[in-house]
Amino acid sequence: MSRESRMLAGILLILLPTVMYGGLTLLSLLTGDVPGYNDNPLRHDLWRAGHAHAGVYLVLSLVMLRYVDEAVLSPFWKWIARTGAPIAAILIPAAFFLSVISPTAKEPNGLMNLAYVEALFLAAAVLSLGVGLIRAARHME
Repeated sequence: MSRESRMLAGILLILLPTVMYGGLTLLSLLTGDVPGYNDNPLRHDLWRAGHAHAGVYLVLSLVMLRYVDEAVLSPFWKWIARTGAPIAAILIPAAFFLSVISPTAKEPNGLMNLAYVEALFLAAAVLSLGVGLIRAARHME
């Protein structure tokens, strides 16, 4: 594993407890007597989705880092493959959370568009890593 991948993996593992804390916070909102949280189904659902996406993309990031250095890619595409999922783990949930920041939100605001933009970046990361690994396998023949 390269120094860059190892450093990013270390940072991601240090950040993992923030996602765990978010889950604990959501659990307290669901089970506690917090006024307003359960009163807005849209906000409730987007906050849960944001938390779930953060955790899944963080784990995806760690898995992808194990393979990036084996992929046959240019330095630019390796950077995309290395950073796409961690950035998605931040920006897609942020779009979910911030698009319904108001307790009375009836629909997501314009910040939801950030999720769509970041989904494209995540797709580029996953596809580039897949292509790079297929190219690496062909070089082994």
